[in-house]
Amino acid sequence: MTDQNGVLVEEQSEDITRKMSQLATESPKNQLQILTQLAGAGEGGLTVLRDFLLAQQPTPVNLVTGKAYQLLYQDNSAQSKEFLANYFPTGVVPLDSAKGIDYRLLQELLAKQDFQTADSLTRQKLCELAGEAAIQRKWVYFTEVEAFPGVDIQTIDHLWLVHSEGKFGWSVQRKLWIGVGQDFPKLWPKIGWKNGNNWTKYPQEFIWDLSAPVGHLPLLNQLRGVRVAASLFSHPVWSEK
Repeated sequence: MTDQNGVLVEEQSEDITRKMSQLATESPKNQLQILTQLAGAGEGGLTVLRDFLLAQQPTPVNLVTGKAYQLLYQDNSAQSKEFLANYFPTGVVPLDSAKGIDYRLLQELLAKQDFQTADSLTRQKLCELAGEAAIQRKWVYFTEVEAFPGVDIQTIDHLWLVHSEGKFGWSVQRKLWIGVGQDFPKLWPKIGWKNGNNWTKYPQEFIWDLSAPVGHLPLLNQLRGVRVAASLFSHPVWSEK
């Protein structure tokens, strides 16, 4: 008589083993799908995720390792919480800052896919970079953006990029901007900030998940004009190697 439970467990174990081997050979796009499947395969799959993430150190974080971290962060098991606390206490993306700004909460929000709160916090961090006057007024001048340390721009952008499967971030928006000939009126509808003659209304008409258009987030206040966005997209950091 066949032990049905035993057969199912064996099949699941074989499936996890197969997916584990595929992680080393598949394209990044397929790897993202495999990671999600492993996260839904119970403790066996989560164990593979933890081993995979640990094995990637100390190589630079990418979209795949970022996804593995997110899935473990969203897992409520004691094993995953202990693993992340021991090996990734501040997150998977290095939180470098030339001004001593703390980006830990931003990483947490993005890892949870709380894009709306992360978007608001990103604007707060830009004000912190600009200084006390910007913090008080709650927005930045384009001349302040020009003086932002490149390392901080890279940190914020990398956080958005890594935790959105490559869909969001200033570098993504900048690439699209260059692709339309640095023409902002062509960029806004492409990233979902304008529809015809109508600006997308904040916050209810913006899309706060990965179904949004590429480059949809983080937001910049385009109603004040394009100079802040132009300064950010033209910052010397993008030409650094």
